[in-house]
Amino acid sequence: MAEGREYISHESELGSVSISEEVLAVIAAAAAVDVEGVSCLGNGVGRDLADPANRKALTRGVRLWVEDDRVSVDLPILVRYGYVVTDVARAVQDAVFSAVENTSGLEVAQVNVTVVGVSFQK
Repeated sequence: MAEGREYISHESELGSVSISEEVLAVIAAAAAVDVEGVSCLGNGVGRDLADPANRKALTRGVRLWVEDDRVSVDLPILVRYGYVVTDVARAVQDAVFSAVENTSGLEVAQVNVTVVGVSFQK
């Protein structure tokens, strides 16, 4: 998932704020699976986030890193059959970008989506 750093820290006149990279990965993954047309992440975990075991598994396959105080995210998805793959991927990029920036206050440099398959769910 994260390479090198466990926490992303920001200093201010009031003190410091540290955000776990795992927290950012969960935010990104949750935003991705909420997009219409996404069956699940490439790790096979979908929308069932109520189970704590799924929340941990949700971040498998999600990579993020910080460079120059900007977050970059890579994540694999499976698209439901019948949806336009490029439209779903773009919607995932938008959702993850907004979710990470809005919930963490950090700037997002890029969101790279890899469509690893198509799901034939009913």
